[in-house]
Amino acid sequence: MSMTLSQNTQSILLLTAPLIAGRGEPSSDPLTLGEYKRLTRILRDRQRQPADLLSSDAGELLHECQQLFDASRLKRLLGRGFLLSQAIERWQARAIWVISRADAGYPRRLKVRLGEDAPPVLYGCGDAAILETGGLAVVGSRHVDDALVSYTESIGRLAAAARCTLVSGGARGIDQAAMRGALEAGGKVTGVLADSLERAVLSREHRELLMDGRLVLISPYDPAAGFNVGHAMQRNKLIYALADAALVVSSDFEKGGTWAGAVEQLDKFRFVPIYIRSNGETEKGLESLGKKGALRWPDSMTPEALAETLAAAPSADTQVPRQRCLSFNEPSEPKEKSVDDQLKHSAVKTSASTRSVVVDSLPAEELFAKVRELLARMGTAKTESEIAEELQVSKGQVREWLERLVDEGVLERITRPVRYRPVSLLEPLFGKRD
Repeated sequence: MSMTLSQNTQSILLLTAPLIAGRGEPSSDPLTLGEYKRLTRILRDRQRQPADLLSSDAGELLHECQQLFDASRLKRLLGRGFLLSQAIERWQARAIWVISRADAGYPRRLKVRLGEDAPPVLYGCGDAAILETGGLAVVGSRHVDDALVSYTESIGRLAAAARCTLVSGGARGIDQAAMRGALEAGGKVTGVLADSLERAVLSREHRELLMDGRLVLISPYDPAAGFNVGHAMQRNKLIYALADAALVVSSDFEKGGTWAGAVEQLDKFRFVPIYIRSNGETEKGLESLGKKGALRWPDSMTPEALAETLAAAPSADTQVPRQRCLSFNEPSEPKEKSVDDQLKHSAVKTSASTRSVVVDSLPAEELFAKVRELLARMGTAKTESEIAEELQVSKGQVREWLERLVDEGVLERITRPVRYRPVSLLEPLFGKRD
């Protein structure tokens, strides 16, 4: 992958990246993911891009951002150009590439499944095309016995024999055993690291595999960043989002990253089918995941059966996105398609005072008519987030509906904070509008 960074990516790095550059300490006070999400909404509402913050006439745009951010903080972050150039030089020397959500090559699986929660930037080394191949995610505890290590290595060899990518987290224990088994059998592997990407790509055991296109290592965190428990927890969703199915080999009960990541998938995201190891010594953690809906891994899984299992798993392109990703280079899709894609096999629920509307078979425009009817009856002004929560659909979908309803004169958009209310609420006080 080319290390030539787009203006958008440079701006996003300046705003969100610590740019450690070998110093061991992050510079300035980069935006958190939540803060960056709010900034992207401001830019999108004004039909602007991150690169516009680096333009000669960025002053007015920075002033408009003051409603959420200290302008001096944004200027300080955007003024780290020299530090960014040092970091880029360091990454290039280590064959580390960088891609942002504003780039066309950003993994589609992460955009579709994570939406606004997809990392603003990804750092990586190796063939990025592997990230689009899906595969089997294998996760588990760091501290396991030799029997589980051998079992996990066999799963890696199974994935290689099935010609499917093995996705894991690169941590010691189960993660490394699965990756080692796949690579030694000639398979391809995606490693999603929570720390020390720079050290991993310089490792002798990884270097040849990276250059041969059989291993890709990525991280949403600075290549020089050290271990952080929060980072290890947060990267779990990336592992699942990049896969077609997942196997939990070992897990503690109600603690640890493996447990938290699996429960998050079973209870919240549901990106892929989750399997649990079914042979050997039982574990309370695995048993509890089974009660939450995880499936038992077949003891006699063959390469052909694994390939069929992954092929039958829900496609990343047909999964219901949690939120629409606010990228800046993608053409917008027709509203009708967006409705169908995001609400297939879902239900729109209103607040407790109104009826639930099941939409499994509703055409897009019929569904929109139902939503129009419900929102026109809102008794108070509500934010986009409140409406999304009550309807239990993504904010991206709600935003499309709200824009249409404002254009039709059904709702009015008010500011400070931004909320929406039915125009009919204004009529008793101000009379019906022309």
